[in-house]
Amino acid sequence: MALDAGVLKSLTKGTAEEAWRVIIHSAVEIASKPLAAGNAPSEVIKRDREIGAFDHFLSSTSWDLWQAFGNTVERTSDRLARWWTEPYSAKAVLILDGLSLRELPWLLQGAKERGFTLNEVSANASELPGETNQFAQALGFGSRSQLQNNGGGLAHRLQPAQTECVDMPWEDCKGLLNGTPNWVFWHHWPDSKVHDGSGAGHGLDTLTRDAADQLSSDDFWAFVESLATGRRLVITSDHGYAATGYFPDADGEVGQFLKKTFASGRSTKGTGETGPFVPPVALQINSPHGAHLLAVGRWKWKSQGGYPTLTHGGLSLLEVLSPFVELTK
Repeated sequence: MALDAGVLKSLTKGTAEEAWRVIIHSAVEIASKPLAAGNAPSEVIKRDREIGAFDHFLSSTSWDLWQAFGNTVERTSDRLARWWTEPYSAKAVLILDGLSLRELPWLLQGAKERGFTLNEVSANASELPGETNQFAQALGFGSRSQLQNNGGGLAHRLQPAQTECVDMPWEDCKGLLNGTPNWVFWHHWPDSKVHDGSGAGHGLDTLTRDAADQLSSDDFWAFVESLATGRRLVITSDHGYAATGYFPDADGEVGQFLKKTFASGRSTKGTGETGPFVPPVALQINSPHGAHLLAVGRWKWKSQGGYPTLTHGGLSLLEVLSPFVELTK
């Protein structure tokens, strides 16, 4: 799918900040249109490909924008810390691990149907690479698991707060809540499902159906309502994911380079060769988490055991953008 001429002009004539503003606004607009459970799998694939036009633009002609991404687009960790300083008497953050923009419609539709007020709908940047531990550390936690059973401690950026991190049914999550004013609640879904389905041929289809069930369920929204009662609530994620099962195969020298560099992943720690390829298929990114090589754009390659059909850690829009939804009731 080709980019609109007006959009293309705005991407090539303005600053990096302006280009990223247009790209992120477009991605959110494409992803957030209403969905119905019946056509969700095919519609999500269609939207994935539509957003893929921006990925193609970034990887084929404007890869320098990726070098500017970390300093240009506000990271979710910084956005949360900034939001936390707002003078609300009580607040809560629900981190759904691995939630991407694809799942945004279920949140927006469910909130409206159940009488919530949507105060903000936007997207922010994951850490680079887009991995769970990097996000936890950016918030001042040692790891995701530290939040379990109110173990968050006093060194993180969202003070004061009761913390929790679980992979439990939503009804059980509701039972963990108490009257503490401020909460940071990190749930393993959907990342647990991403990795469950990452080796299956229909990973995105399976995850889309599961997201429709989970995020439309009464149990989920009863849990959200408990979190939001008397509090401002933000629902966000640490990173998204790439539907690599729909990416084209990298063959020949490109495929060999990617396999040697990344094995079955999309990033590797440290400095290294990015290869002789123009446009590049890997970029050296220096972030607050150190130097990493990251795979650029939409490629998959043959690897031992088969390349996963859902994964994260590289440079494509749906793996490095996280929804940011602020609700009140």
